[in-house]
Amino acid sequence: MKKVTLPLIMALGMFLASCTATQKHMTSEHHKKHWSYDGETAPAFWATFETESECGSHQQSPINIITKETKETDSNQLKFHYTPSTLINNVVNNGHSIQFNFDDGNTITFGGKEYALKQLHFHESSEHTINGIRYPIEIHLVHVSSDNKIAVVGILGYEGDASQQFSYLTHFLPLKPKETQFVHHKFNLSDILPKQKDYYTYSGSLTTPPCSEHVNWIVFQHPISLSLEQVEKIHKNMPDHNYRPTQPLNGRTVHLSKE
Repeated sequence: MKKVTLPLIMALGMFLASCTATQKHMTSEHHKKHWSYDGETAPAFWATFETESECGSHQQSPINIITKETKETDSNQLKFHYTPSTLINNVVNNGHSIQFNFDDGNTITFGGKEYALKQLHFHESSEHTINGIRYPIEIHLVHVSSDNKIAVVGILGYEGDASQQFSYLTHFLPLKPKETQFVHHKFNLSDILPKQKDYYTYSGSLTTPPCSEHVNWIVFQHPISLSLEQVEKIHKNMPDHNYRPTQPLNGRTVHLSKE
Protein backbone atom coordinates (compact mmCIF):
# COMPACT_ATOMS: atom_id res chain seq x y z
CA MET A 1 0.00 0.00 0.00
CA LYS A 2 1.36 3.41 -1.00
CA LYS A 3 1.97 5.99 1.69
CA VAL A 4 -0.24 9.10 1.46
CA THR A 5 1.94 12.19 1.56
CA LEU A 6 1.21 15.28 3.66
CA PRO A 7 0.87 17.57 0.59
CA LEU A 8 -1.74 15.20 -0.86
CA ILE A 9 -3.71 15.22 2.40
CA MET A 10 -3.61 19.02 2.49
CA ALA A 11 -4.73 19.29 -1.13
CA LEU A 12 -7.58 16.86 -0.51
CA GLY A 13 -8.68 18.84 2.54
CA MET A 14 -8.69 22.09 0.60
CA PHE A 15 -10.71 20.44 -2.18
CA LEU A 16 -13.33 19.10 0.23
CA ALA A 17 -13.54 22.46 2.00
CA SER A 18 -14.04 24.19 -1.34
CA CYS A 19 -16.81 21.74 -2.30
CA THR A 20 -18.54 22.26 1.04
CA ALA A 21 -18.36 26.05 0.67
CA THR A 22 -19.70 25.83 -2.89
CA GLN A 23 -22.55 23.57 -1.79
CA LYS A 24 -23.45 25.96 1.05
CA HIS A 25 -23.36 28.88 -1.38
CA MET A 26 -25.61 27.04 -3.84
CA THR A 27 -28.01 26.09 -1.07
CA SER A 28 -28.05 29.67 0.16
CA GLU A 29 -28.69 30.97 -3.35
CA HIS A 30 -31.51 28.44 -3.75
CA HIS A 31 -33.24 29.64 -0.61
CA LYS A 32 -32.81 33.28 -1.67
CA LYS A 33 -34.79 32.72 -4.88
CA HIS A 34 -38.15 34.39 -4.85
CA TRP A 35 -40.65 34.10 -7.66
CA SER A 36 -41.07 36.91 -10.14
CA TYR A 37 -42.28 37.44 -13.69
CA ASP A 38 -38.85 37.68 -15.36
CA GLY A 39 -35.60 35.78 -15.85
CA GLU A 40 -34.75 32.59 -13.99
CA THR A 41 -37.57 33.14 -11.45
CA ALA A 42 -40.27 33.67 -14.10
CA PRO A 43 -43.48 31.57 -14.19
CA ALA A 44 -41.92 28.88 -16.40
CA PHE A 45 -39.54 28.01 -13.53
CA TRP A 46 -41.83 28.37 -10.49
CA ALA A 47 -42.33 24.62 -10.15
CA THR A 48 -38.57 23.99 -10.08
CA PHE A 49 -37.67 26.17 -7.09
CA GLU A 50 -41.04 26.59 -5.35
CA THR A 51 -40.76 22.94 -4.42
CA GLU A 52 -43.46 22.95 -1.75
CA SER A 53 -45.98 24.59 -4.07
CA GLU A 54 -48.54 23.11 -6.47
CA CYS A 55 -47.25 25.14 -9.42
CA GLY A 56 -46.44 21.95 -11.35
CA SER A 57 -49.83 20.30 -10.76
CA HIS A 58 -52.53 19.63 -13.32
CA GLN A 59 -55.43 21.96 -12.48
CA GLN A 60 -53.67 25.29 -12.70
CA SER A 61 -54.79 28.81 -13.56
CA PRO A 62 -55.13 30.95 -15.59
CA ILE A 63 -56.55 29.28 -18.69
CA ASN A 64 -57.63 30.20 -22.20
CA ILE A 65 -61.42 30.04 -22.26
CA ILE A 66 -62.76 28.80 -25.60
CA THR A 67 -66.39 29.84 -25.72
CA LYS A 68 -67.62 27.11 -28.08
CA GLU A 69 -66.27 24.46 -25.72
CA THR A 70 -67.99 25.79 -22.59
CA LYS A 71 -71.03 24.12 -21.06
CA GLU A 72 -74.02 26.28 -20.16
CA THR A 73 -75.17 25.88 -16.58
CA ASP A 74 -77.46 27.36 -13.89
CA SER A 75 -76.93 31.10 -13.42
CA ASN A 76 -78.42 31.17 -9.91
CA GLN A 77 -75.35 29.75 -8.18
CA LEU A 78 -73.66 33.19 -7.83
CA LYS A 79 -75.00 36.08 -5.76
CA PHE A 80 -73.20 39.31 -4.84
CA HIS A 81 -73.75 40.91 -1.44
CA TYR A 82 -71.62 44.02 -1.79
CA THR A 83 -72.50 46.99 0.39
CA PRO A 84 -71.53 50.62 -0.32
CA SER A 85 -70.72 51.14 3.37
CA THR A 86 -67.77 48.68 3.39
CA LEU A 87 -64.40 50.33 3.96
CA ILE A 88 -61.16 49.93 2.07
CA ASN A 89 -58.69 49.30 4.87
CA ASN A 90 -55.45 49.99 3.02
CA VAL A 91 -53.65 49.76 -0.29
CA VAL A 92 -50.24 48.14 -0.62
CA ASN A 93 -47.67 47.67 -3.35
CA ASN A 94 -46.58 44.12 -2.50
CA GLY A 95 -43.88 44.04 -5.16
CA HIS A 96 -46.00 41.92 -7.50
CA SER A 97 -49.22 43.93 -7.76
CA ILE A 98 -51.24 46.79 -6.31
CA GLN A 99 -53.57 45.33 -3.69
CA PHE A 100 -56.55 46.95 -1.94
CA ASN A 101 -57.50 45.23 1.35
CA PHE A 102 -61.08 45.49 2.62
CA ASP A 103 -62.75 45.44 6.01
CA ASP A 104 -65.43 42.79 6.56
CA GLY A 105 -68.81 43.39 4.97
CA ASN A 106 -68.72 42.33 1.31
CA THR A 107 -69.57 38.72 0.50
CA ILE A 108 -70.64 36.49 -2.36
CA THR A 109 -72.62 33.28 -2.31
CA PHE A 110 -71.41 30.67 -4.79
CA GLY A 111 -72.67 27.11 -4.97
CA GLY A 112 -74.50 27.56 -1.68
CA LYS A 113 -71.37 28.65 0.22
CA GLU A 114 -70.64 32.16 1.49
CA TYR A 115 -67.26 33.77 0.79
CA ALA A 116 -66.03 37.03 2.31
CA LEU A 117 -64.13 39.52 0.17
CA LYS A 118 -60.58 40.04 1.42
CA GLN A 119 -58.81 42.03 -1.29
CA LEU A 120 -58.61 43.02 -4.93
CA HIS A 121 -55.47 43.30 -7.06
CA PHE A 122 -54.46 43.80 -10.69
CA HIS A 123 -52.65 41.95 -13.48
CA GLU A 124 -51.39 43.68 -16.61
CA SER A 125 -51.98 42.22 -19.14
CA SER A 126 -54.87 39.90 -18.28
CA GLU A 127 -54.11 36.40 -17.01
CA HIS A 128 -57.19 34.70 -18.46
CA THR A 129 -57.73 34.90 -22.18
CA ILE A 130 -60.98 34.37 -24.08
CA ASN A 131 -60.64 32.66 -27.45
CA GLY A 132 -56.96 33.55 -27.32
CA ILE A 133 -57.57 37.27 -26.75
CA ARG A 134 -55.56 38.82 -23.92
CA TYR A 135 -57.03 42.01 -22.46
CA PRO A 136 -54.96 44.98 -21.22
CA ILE A 137 -55.83 44.36 -17.56
CA GLU A 138 -57.53 41.89 -15.20
CA ILE A 139 -58.87 42.60 -11.72
CA HIS A 140 -59.05 39.77 -9.18
CA LEU A 141 -61.49 39.95 -6.27
CA VAL A 142 -60.32 37.34 -3.74
CA HIS A 143 -62.90 35.81 -1.39
CA VAL A 144 -62.42 33.27 1.41
CA SER A 145 -65.04 31.13 3.17
CA SER A 146 -65.17 30.30 6.87
CA ASP A 147 -63.53 26.93 6.12
CA ASN A 148 -60.72 28.62 4.12
CA LYS A 149 -61.99 27.76 0.64
CA ILE A 150 -61.19 30.37 -2.02
CA ALA A 151 -63.32 31.93 -4.74
CA VAL A 152 -61.82 34.51 -7.08
CA VAL A 153 -63.85 36.79 -9.33
CA GLY A 154 -61.98 37.89 -12.45
CA ILE A 155 -62.95 41.08 -14.28
CA LEU A 156 -61.32 41.80 -17.63
CA GLY A 157 -60.79 45.38 -18.76
CA TYR A 158 -60.35 47.00 -22.15
CA GLU A 159 -59.11 50.47 -23.08
CA GLY A 160 -62.03 52.80 -23.73
CA ASP A 161 -63.95 55.31 -21.65
CA ALA A 162 -62.57 56.21 -18.23
CA SER A 163 -64.07 54.61 -15.14
CA GLN A 164 -65.03 57.01 -12.36
CA GLN A 165 -64.63 54.23 -9.80
CA PHE A 166 -61.08 53.49 -10.90
CA SER A 167 -60.22 57.16 -10.83
CA TYR A 168 -60.89 56.91 -7.11
CA LEU A 169 -58.68 53.81 -6.72
CA THR A 170 -55.80 55.25 -8.73
CA HIS A 171 -55.97 58.37 -6.56
CA PHE A 172 -53.86 56.45 -4.01
CA LEU A 173 -51.04 55.84 -6.50
CA PRO A 174 -48.10 55.94 -6.92
CA LEU A 175 -46.83 53.55 -4.26
CA LYS A 176 -43.28 52.25 -4.00
CA PRO A 177 -42.73 48.47 -3.63
CA LYS A 178 -43.58 47.32 -0.07
CA GLU A 179 -45.23 50.69 0.67
CA THR A 180 -48.66 50.75 2.35
CA GLN A 181 -51.14 53.60 2.53
CA PHE A 182 -54.08 53.46 4.95
CA VAL A 183 -57.39 54.46 3.38
CA HIS A 184 -60.43 53.83 5.64
CA HIS A 185 -62.91 55.13 3.07
CA LYS A 186 -66.10 53.64 1.69
CA PHE A 187 -66.07 52.08 -1.75
CA ASN A 188 -69.01 50.49 -3.54
CA LEU A 189 -67.59 47.48 -5.35
CA SER A 190 -70.87 46.86 -7.15
CA ASP A 191 -69.99 49.84 -9.35
CA ILE A 192 -67.01 48.07 -10.92
CA LEU A 193 -68.88 44.89 -11.89
CA PRO A 194 -69.86 44.56 -15.56
CA LYS A 195 -73.43 45.57 -16.34
CA GLN A 196 -73.94 42.31 -18.23
CA LYS A 197 -73.12 39.60 -15.72
CA ASP A 198 -72.67 36.41 -17.78
CA TYR A 199 -69.72 34.53 -16.33
CA TYR A 200 -67.49 31.47 -16.74
CA THR A 201 -66.69 29.12 -13.88
CA TYR A 202 -64.12 26.37 -13.47
CA SER A 203 -61.94 24.74 -10.83
CA GLY A 204 -58.37 26.03 -10.87
CA SER A 205 -55.61 27.44 -8.71
CA LEU A 206 -54.05 30.60 -7.41
CA THR A 207 -52.07 32.21 -10.23
CA THR A 208 -49.06 32.96 -8.01
CA PRO A 209 -47.01 30.64 -5.76
CA PRO A 210 -47.94 28.47 -3.95
CA CYS A 211 -50.42 27.98 -6.85
CA SER A 212 -52.82 26.17 -4.49
CA GLU A 213 -55.53 24.26 -6.32
CA HIS A 214 -59.29 23.76 -5.69
CA VAL A 215 -59.92 27.48 -6.20
CA ASN A 216 -63.36 28.37 -7.57
CA TRP A 217 -62.86 30.73 -10.50
CA ILE A 218 -65.60 33.09 -11.69
CA VAL A 219 -64.56 35.09 -14.77
CA PHE A 220 -66.97 37.60 -16.26
CA GLN A 221 -67.52 37.12 -19.97
CA HIS A 222 -67.89 40.82 -20.71
CA PRO A 223 -65.08 43.29 -19.90
CA ILE A 224 -65.37 46.73 -18.34
CA SER A 225 -63.98 49.94 -19.80
CA LEU A 226 -60.95 51.78 -18.42
CA SER A 227 -59.11 54.66 -20.02
CA LEU A 228 -55.59 54.17 -21.35
CA GLU A 229 -54.35 56.61 -18.70
CA GLN A 230 -55.93 54.55 -15.91
CA VAL A 231 -54.41 51.32 -17.19
CA GLU A 232 -51.00 52.95 -17.52
CA LYS A 233 -51.16 54.46 -14.02
CA ILE A 234 -51.78 51.02 -12.52
CA HIS A 235 -49.13 49.48 -14.76
CA LYS A 236 -46.44 51.93 -13.67
CA ASN A 237 -46.82 50.72 -10.08
CA MET A 238 -46.36 47.02 -10.90
CA PRO A 239 -43.75 44.82 -12.60
CA ASP A 240 -44.02 44.74 -16.39
CA HIS A 241 -46.39 42.01 -17.56
CA ASN A 242 -47.25 40.62 -14.14
CA TYR A 243 -49.33 37.78 -15.52
CA ARG A 244 -48.83 34.03 -15.54
CA PRO A 245 -49.19 32.41 -18.99
CA THR A 246 -52.27 30.28 -19.55
CA GLN A 247 -52.09 26.68 -18.32
CA PRO A 248 -53.36 23.44 -19.92
CA LEU A 249 -57.00 22.66 -19.28
CA ASN A 250 -56.25 18.97 -18.71
CA GLY A 251 -59.80 17.76 -19.16
CA ARG A 252 -61.53 20.33 -16.98
CA THR A 253 -64.94 21.68 -17.95
CA VAL A 254 -65.56 25.42 -18.15
CA HIS A 255 -69.18 26.36 -17.47
CA LEU A 256 -70.98 29.43 -18.81
CA SER A 257 -73.77 30.99 -16.77
CA LYS A 258 -76.00 33.57 -18.46
CA GLU A 259 -78.23 36.16 -16.81
